[in-house]
Amino acid sequence: MDAVPLNPERLRKLVWLVDSLDRLTGLPPAVRHKLGFALYQAQIGQKHESAKMLHGFAETVWQVRADDPGGTYRAVYVAQLGEAVYVLHVFQKKATSGIATPQRELDLIRQRLQLARKLAGN
Repeated sequence: MDAVPLNPERLRKLVWLVDSLDRLTGLPPAVRHKLGFALYQAQIGQKHESAKMLHGFAETVWQVRADDPGGTYRAVYVAQLGEAVYVLHVFQKKATSGIATPQRELDLIRQRLQLARKLAGN
């Protein structure tokens, strides 16, 4: 899916929770580019081709993935909470398929979702 040209009036604010921005900037350039583009698409109301719902949450939590020889990387965000897109977590998942997201990552996402709710006034 192609992104529409940048229109500041349509662009939702991107809120990076805790260390999510630092984690993204520490990733390989191609991975950063793909995940960054996916988050931009969320800001303009589109869904990246790799975006999938992360189940088990009250809100619609999305994850986008980027593969690299070093593993699979994920950015997890919520877009239907207030007026912003909240980036909850960015992490490396060693296995590219067949293995569930580690529980420690899910627990961290849950904690940050609570923070996003507070910031959004929910």
